[in-house]
Amino acid sequence: MKKSDKKLEKTLRETLTDVCDIALESVPGFCWVTHKVDFSRYPESLKVVAVFDDESLLTLARNAHEDQFLKSLITEKLAQAGVKLNKPTQQIIFDSEEACEEVCGGDWNLRLSRL
Repeated sequence: MKKSDKKLEKTLRETLTDVCDIALESVPGFCWVTHKVDFSRYPESLKVVAVFDDESLLTLARNAHEDQFLKSLITEKLAQAGVKLNKPTQQIIFDSEEACEEVCGGDWNLRLSRL
């Protein structure tokens, strides 16, 4: 990994930690956020995944437009850190612990590799 990749990775981790802290306080059912990036194809390859506890809570969040709030929060915080999402609607994904358990047996590495 190049020095610039390490710096970007650190920025992504710190920024998404901030997003997570805010979302945990304000979005019911939200659990955590992660990302996946192929540095050789950055920024197009950057995917941010917001994870909810289960599908019913994710549906409630969507019905209350909390998904839009999270997309805006993620996009805004990343932009403030100098990371621009070219296609936020495709690069920000919502998922649930429940769906991962059902499809991948709870293996998030496998689930994220399928993005």
